[in-house]
Amino acid sequence: MDFAYSTKVEELRKRLLHFMDEHIYPNEHRFHEEIAANRAAGNAWIPTKLIEDLKPKAQAAGLWNLFLPRSNRAPEGLNNLEYAPLCEIMGRSHIAPEVFNCNAPDTGNMETIERYGTEAQKDAWLEPLLKGKIRSAFLMTEPDVASSDATNIQCSIRRDGDEYVINGRKWWSSGAGDPRCAIYIVMGKTDPDAPRHSQQSMILIPSNTPGVKVIRSLSIFGYDDAPHGHMEVILDNVRVPASNILLGEGRGFEIAQGRLGPGRIHHCMRSIGVAERALESMCKRLKERVAFGKPLSEQGVWHERIAEARCMIDQARLLTLKAAYTMDVAGNKVAKAEIAMIKVVAPNMAEKIIDWAIQAHGGGGVSQDFDLAYNYAWQRILRLADGPDEVHRAAIAKIELGKM
Repeated sequence: MDFAYSTKVEELRKRLLHFMDEHIYPNEHRFHEEIAANRAAGNAWIPTKLIEDLKPKAQAAGLWNLFLPRSNRAPEGLNNLEYAPLCEIMGRSHIAPEVFNCNAPDTGNMETIERYGTEAQKDAWLEPLLKGKIRSAFLMTEPDVASSDATNIQCSIRRDGDEYVINGRKWWSSGAGDPRCAIYIVMGKTDPDAPRHSQQSMILIPSNTPGVKVIRSLSIFGYDDAPHGHMEVILDNVRVPASNILLGEGRGFEIAQGRLGPGRIHHCMRSIGVAERALESMCKRLKERVAFGKPLSEQGVWHERIAEARCMIDQARLLTLKAAYTMDVAGNKVAKAEIAMIKVVAPNMAEKIIDWAIQAHGGGGVSQDFDLAYNYAWQRILRLADGPDEVHRAAIAKIELGKM
């Protein structure tokens, strides 16, 4: 395996680092100020002018839609190994991915429509998503069942002539709070009597379809992530054309596995970026602060933590690159062990390093003056999102036992 950057990736990496220094880091506080102003005015769910102003600059810099491989509609897209170091850089700031149109859940939804959609579905939804004109949401998790087992899903998708009728209750529908969210990809059951993994299907539902009701926003440790949001959604006798089905009835689980593989590794790449920035912040803080007569950076306990953090980050990065390489050369199915391993390793690694960084910052670490508290909350949720740690560990163990 060769993880050296190609000439193309090295050029993109330099361009991206410059963009982050010039446009992203200096504007992070402005983003929060704009959200606060919108909230004070009575509506936090307004797309920020800051992000919208930066998107054309990202496009002009050739840093747009880099996540989507093998698509004629996005020829700039990279393979997973090429994209990995760039996604890591974007992950250093929570405002960055959307600026480059490389933000979840839109990335996963675009890849799903590209891989499994018809040309008509791509024209209707993929094209405006690639252009950043609309947003999307993915509705899979449900409040009334243990969604760590996707076969539990109860949302019904029933054929009625030339239409499907959808009834169900979803939550953690990330992106559904954004007023630009125009399309949902919904997973539900078309045939409860079919074999266990053939009961589910996925269908496209425009967000303005009658019967779609966004009933509330869910917070993550108190953060509502406006204007993006994680919403609870009711689907009450929602009717869409039968042509909105993706790939065909009974193919939902297959699509989910294909969709979640890239999404999981993207999350992990960003987690590494978050961890790198937390380590930098920790080292800077330790050199600035004096306690008991000497800088904190000269106290032994912090040497241990700094060294351990560097080892953990580099280990996670290498495992992520191996997963990306395997996905590119052998496919997501062959790479399932690597994807499961990195999904366990990366968020746990980042959470631990952010925790140390918070400790180094003292009271400031849990305040709004630094991004550490917010990033800690996000890494904790990533141990649940796209499958909890326990499910991935079980999959890894099953693969190992199968070798005997």
